[in-house]
Amino acid sequence: MLGFSNLDLIAFAFFAFAWIGYHYAVELGPHAARTLNMRMNLRRARWIGEAMARDNRIVDTQVMNGLQNGTAFFASTSLIAIGGTLALLQSTERVVAIFSDLPFVPPTQRAEWEMKVIGLAIIFGYAFFKFAWSYRLFNYCVILLGALPSARSKDETAVAHAVHETVEMNIAAGRHFNRGQRAFFFALAYLGWFLGPLSFLAFTFSVLVAMYRRQFASDAARVFSYPSRP
Repeated sequence: MLGFSNLDLIAFAFFAFAWIGYHYAVELGPHAARTLNMRMNLRRARWIGEAMARDNRIVDTQVMNGLQNGTAFFASTSLIAIGGTLALLQSTERVVAIFSDLPFVPPTQRAEWEMKVIGLAIIFGYAFFKFAWSYRLFNYCVILLGALPSARSKDETAVAHAVHETVEMNIAAGRHFNRGQRAFFFALAYLGWFLGPLSFLAFTFSVLVAMYRRQFASDAARVFSYPSRP
């Protein structure tokens, strides 16, 4: 099929399974609460709760601006990556000839190369939509942060409702940002396919292990296992 071997199809199936499986493990699985992302969500809630206790929220706004700027950077990078990837389609003949001369790369047909490039562009396109939506959600979060009642407010119901809205919007923005970054990491794994199906399998496995370790066994994850002060 379009020059793809059975090993190519197996490697791609493993790639798709790894992406979907990782998504389940860190967001929906039984150990999702132990992930770095989920633990940071608890700190997001603590942050907004602390912001509610003060009337001067300039620092909180600056923090939110930093989150927005980081998201905007990745969204712009996604667009550049899409443009660079699609530009490869204009050099298909030259690139295929170069890869054919490499001793450790299996021969690549034009249709096969173009399908791989289009697949990579789709991954970066998915990342762009995630980063762009995350940026928009952080915009909403800034508005909700500005709409928090005064620290002196006596309406506990209104305060609880406003805090809940802000926390949930912040968590949603962070969730989509994480999914965009996840697409970037798996795009690195996808690049292995251009070197052949065995490289694709090795790259995917390596990226999967690195990402899983960051969520459950990295130095950052171990920060939350330190004993708290009395």
